Amino acid sequence: MLKVENLSVHYGTIHALHSIAFNVSKGEIITLIGANGSGKTTTLHAISNIVDKSSGSILFEGEDIGRVSAHEIVKRGLIQVPEGRRIFANLTVMENLEMGAYTRKDAGEIAAGYERVFLRFPRLKERRKQVAGTLSGGEQQMLAIGRALMSSPQLLLLDEPSMGLAPVLVDEIFSIIKEINEAGTTILLVEQNAYKALGIADRAYILETGSITMQGPAKDLAKDEGVKKAYLGG
Repeated sequence: MLKVENLSVHYGTIHALHSIAFNVSKGEIITLIGANGSGKTTTLHAISNIVDKSSGSILFEGEDIGRVSAHEIVKRGLIQVPEGRRIFANLTVMENLEMGAYTRKDAGEIAAGYERVFLRFPRLKERRKQVAGTLSGGEQQMLAIGRALMSSPQLLLLDEPSMGLAPVLVDEIFSIIKEINEAGTTILLVEQNAYKALGIADRAYILETGSITMQGPAKDLAKDEGVKKAYLGG
């Protein structure tokens, strides 16, 4: 579904990504793990064409999307939930969801999208008229994911969905991610909580200072002594 080849990104003189390569197959949960500054968010931004690439190619469903504008990439079904949630704080919950559906034209499909989101996130239904900026951190993360689901993504890019959440809410968010995948959405997950990410992912890639240093089945990497020491507190 997604194939990244020899991807490099520079921010001025800073070489943020060094010819990385990875792939995501339909139906998988793939996780990118790494410390702050390792290049995880830059990778997602390059895929979504939010930052310029220095070199390399990105294929989505067999087509090169390297020069496709960010909003057109959304229309193709590749949707990102950004780090920090980035909800529209001054709009209501319902208005945020409406923004997520801006690429949709079929009123019936949009209505069905609301129902799917409210079925998965009952608290959003209860708060649908509430101003989004007054929601709790966990509810805002649910709204950010719900807004993305309104676009009916084929591939969902999740950037640090557990950031800043209490442990009980982290468990809930990861359960929701698993449910979304089981319902048919492929997921590329960027996450600092390596323990949780490896627990739900099919495969994983380890990023260190802009390079992929390890890759493999998530359950195998979770047992690797080097990974345990660096990321799992082992």
